Amino acid sequence: MRFVAALAAVFAAAVCSVGVNASEGTNAGGITVVDIDGHARNPFASAGHASSVHTTPAQASSARARVFLFVRTDCPITNRYAPELQRLSQEFGARGAEFWLVYPDPAATVQNIRDHVAQYAFPGTVLRDPRHDLVKRARVTIAPEAAVFDAAGRLMYHGRIDDQWVNPGKARPVARTHDLEDAISAVLAGRPPAQFETHAVGCWLADVQ
Repeated sequence: MRFVAALAAVFAAAVCSVGVNASEGTNAGGITVVDIDGHARNPFASAGHASSVHTTPAQASSARARVFLFVRTDCPITNRYAPELQRLSQEFGARGAEFWLVYPDPAATVQNIRDHVAQYAFPGTVLRDPRHDLVKRARVTIAPEAAVFDAAGRLMYHGRIDDQWVNPGKARPVARTHDLEDAISAVLAGRPPAQFETHAVGCWLADVQ
């Protein structure tokens, strides 16, 4: 009986472990997408895993927080957030946060994306995610929406940048809460954000699937 109980405990622990890895993600395996130059990239590759076939040592990261910004070239609310995203990148980029700008629309051409980044000066390394691999891992549904992962590749936050937009047609004069800023600060400090998930306002990513 003791053997059976011990075996059951080991099995339960294994199931729980698999559940955590599936929902939160780890560096193991990673995700391969392409950057604006068509190079395969694994944005979850750490400096300790630079031997990945898709990652060179120069591309490997020692970031303590990975911030993914999901955007669309045709979304006005996305464009309105460009100054705030620039501010966050400048504030946290030198403190261990790595920023990635993700375009999930398969219809967006490389030139569309280049023009969009140049026009609004969006921060971060540009990635294309036409198969929505990153979208699914980050659990995002809206553009603009952010996702923050810790150094181990665990999803710590996803949702709005702040609460300035009430709905697509109504915005507050200024934001009352700065959810993304708070989440990045928390992850860099080694603690979980106060909120794991918030509701983003913008353009549905389902429209570009």
